[in-house]
Amino acid sequence: MIEFVKKIGSCLARGLKFIQEHFKATVLVLIVLWLIIPSSENGITPHNLQKIALSGPILDATPIVAQIDEARENDGIKGVLFSIDSPGGAVAPSVEIAYAIKRLSETKPTVVYAAGIMASGGYYSGIWGNEIIANPGSMIGSIGVIMEGADISGLMEKVGVKTQVVHAGTYKQVGTFDREWSAAERAELNKVIDGTYSMFVVDVARARKLDPLRSGEYADAHIFTALQAKKAGLVDSIGVEYDAKKRVEELSKVKDPTWNKEDPMDRFFKRFAAEGATLAHLYFPPITLK
Repeated sequence: MIEFVKKIGSCLARGLKFIQEHFKATVLVLIVLWLIIPSSENGITPHNLQKIALSGPILDATPIVAQIDEARENDGIKGVLFSIDSPGGAVAPSVEIAYAIKRLSETKPTVVYAAGIMASGGYYSGIWGNEIIANPGSMIGSIGVIMEGADISGLMEKVGVKTQVVHAGTYKQVGTFDREWSAAERAELNKVIDGTYSMFVVDVARARKLDPLRSGEYADAHIFTALQAKKAGLVDSIGVEYDAKKRVEELSKVKDPTWNKEDPMDRFFKRFAAEGATLAHLYFPPITLK
């Protein structure tokens, strides 16, 4: 028995030693196998309907926009479900996604589904869908813009730390954290915030066919339940994902609806990239849609 255990231990040790000595080659082989061997029926059966999911803070639009544009350019895709569960994020990425959805909805039936939170930049991202369906328990709206910053001058004074700055331009120090912002600096920041908010409201009004002069009813950072959002005109109907998918199938008029299935490895890498982007943006907080 002892000899048997020793043999097993020896085999395991040799295996671990091989992996350590040939780590890069092992990783390369695994990647090649992952690329050439389909991990699901998605690699065998072509799909004609595509689900694209946007979840978490919006910091980088690149991967989502790439999926949207690929679906738009793929003649085999007849309809798209764009599922959103996001509290918002940076302005520019939210706008990028919104206009990618606009391009898509002009060529193929596109239903936006509010899976949980569809607020701020998360709402902006989906406004140009042909229809918006909200989960009964979802939270919608929060159409507003915010920029936050800390004033740690009191703490710095206690610790005995001072900053030294050389700059050119009256407003070059706008938003710094080592002192209280002046009235002129606040006015400069408000100019940017107000301009961004105006753009947000105008785009929502155009996309949802709402009166911009009555934006206080549906914008102004109001937060709505699904039913309240429907009454305000921010969504078209209420239902669960099953209903949203059925609506895509109806609009696309496909005889044999087949949905894509996301590869687990793809999902892992997307999650990894999203968390990396979140950490990076902690050091550079942007103006956000909230």
